[in-house]
Amino acid sequence: MNLKAIQTAIPDVLILEPKVFGDDRGFFFESFNAKDFDAATGLKRDFVQDNHSRSVKGVLRGLHYQIRRPQGKLVRVVAGEVFDVAVDLRRESGTFGKWIGVSLSAENKRQLWVPEGFAHGFLVVSEFAEFLYKTTEYYAPEFDRCIKWDDPTIGIEWPLAGTTPVLSDKDRRGAAFVDAEL
Repeated sequence: MNLKAIQTAIPDVLILEPKVFGDDRGFFFESFNAKDFDAATGLKRDFVQDNHSRSVKGVLRGLHYQIRRPQGKLVRVVAGEVFDVAVDLRRESGTFGKWIGVSLSAENKRQLWVPEGFAHGFLVVSEFAEFLYKTTEYYAPEFDRCIKWDDPTIGIEWPLAGTTPVLSDKDRRGAAFVDAEL
């Protein structure tokens, strides 16, 4: 198998490490293989959409989720580095309201599995980053919601080093966790 799954403090959120083959010419790895994903994670998921974004240093995107037709996301970085975050929004879960933060970079080639029922966001910590993600459900703007990135109830420790993140209007207007439609 060419993929290793590492559990996080929230067991349903997984760090995935591909087997990388490299030499003096460069490297090769399978960025996605359905059989390996299923075997490493114990999950059977059909991915229906791929997304690609590019952002400059200090951009913070999130915390996004869909209240209906929730998306599972398999995320990775192909240029630069981000601090990637998943927040458990499943009320019945023992980790409801808890978060996980992981460094994803072109260098470490790690991926993060963010299951359905989680909010997701990331902060660009390099000069720029290109971020790719596969989703298990199509984007549905009518069900799209956002929780405020700095909500004190969640308490995410973003690596901002005293700087203010660059936000979209949507992210500036994010709901407080206690008021969020879940």
